[in-house]
Amino acid sequence: MADVTRILNAIEAGDPRAAEQLLPLVYEELRKLAAAKMASERPDHTLDATSLVHEAYLRLIDSNSTQNWNGRGHFFAAAAEAMRRILIESARRQASLKLGGNRERCELDESNLVAPEDSGDLLALDEALALLAREDSTAAELVKLRYFAGLTSEQAAAVLGMSPRSADRAWAFARAWLFQKLQK
Repeated sequence: MADVTRILNAIEAGDPRAAEQLLPLVYEELRKLAAAKMASERPDHTLDATSLVHEAYLRLIDSNSTQNWNGRGHFFAAAAEAMRRILIESARRQASLKLGGNRERCELDESNLVAPEDSGDLLALDEALALLAREDSTAAELVKLRYFAGLTSEQAAAVLGMSPRSADRAWAFARAWLFQKLQK
């Protein structure tokens, strides 16, 4: 994956053609990441894995802002964060009164009735993650990488530059902390 790092450096240097070269190299991995996240979303979600990848990629390779990528791991961590933000923005839009977020959709065909999933769970998790970040930013980043990006403990530890044992301790702390906050 030295090509990915080389292309990321070219993007950082301002090469306009580098972004075109990056997508074919990282697309499948980003698609798997998005598909894993979309698997836990409600069935009638307006986004699918492909559109989530495309939206996240556009945010990552925004020509109006300078990106400083510290390699492949940093890029995928940023991709996971972009996908998380996109899903949270979508949940907020869905829940807003302006768009009828307080109304439930009723299907005419009774055989197709599905209980609507509350987007409040994702919003509550986002608020709890923000609180956790104030207390322990490393634990919050670890949760984002493990839960939203679908990374293993070892992969997340490598991205954060910590030992696997330290990542396991931070993961145990974060899970217990979030469980306590989300039960209130």
